[in-house]
Amino acid sequence: MKLLFDFLPIIVFFVVFQLRDIYAATAAIVVVMAMQIAVQWLRERKVSNMLLVSGILVAVFGGATLLLRDPIFIQWKPTIVYWLFATAFLGSRFIGSRTLTERVMGEAIALPAGMWRQLNLIWVGNFTILGAANLYVVYNFSEAVWVNFKLFGTLGLTLLTVIGQAVWIAARAPEHSHEEG
Repeated sequence: MKLLFDFLPIIVFFVVFQLRDIYAATAAIVVVMAMQIAVQWLRERKVSNMLLVSGILVAVFGGATLLLRDPIFIQWKPTIVYWLFATAFLGSRFIGSRTLTERVMGEAIALPAGMWRQLNLIWVGNFTILGAANLYVVYNFSEAVWVNFKLFGTLGLTLLTVIGQAVWIAARAPEHSHEEG
């Protein structure tokens, strides 16, 4: 259920774009993101940083798209989000005792510090590539292709990163635990 909640804005954007146009889809995603923030606040009395940053950027870039009637603003939003995440993951390497990846996944799996740093760099690379790929699609393909890429392409690339991460962990974690034994 949480996964559907997380992907709801992009799904609504995609569906409304198919039914209407980029401006209606932009208005819809602004409303859905605001509703997500409100729902999370009402349920948990807090809003995750990722949702809050994304919501603010959707409001700013979506608002600019609607006000100026230029889709380039909403099209740039994913790149800015991805590059902010890449910066946060990279910065976590130098700030605090644990990387952002360890903070997110540390409860689920135990890894040595060096592996957390490497895994963190994988996510820096993932978000950097996603941001660049978004711009490539924005400037080289139609608006409709970009909308499809935004849903299916970025989701597919992220899924590949998750699968690659799992394989990477499985291949390396047993070696480490053997060395400690």
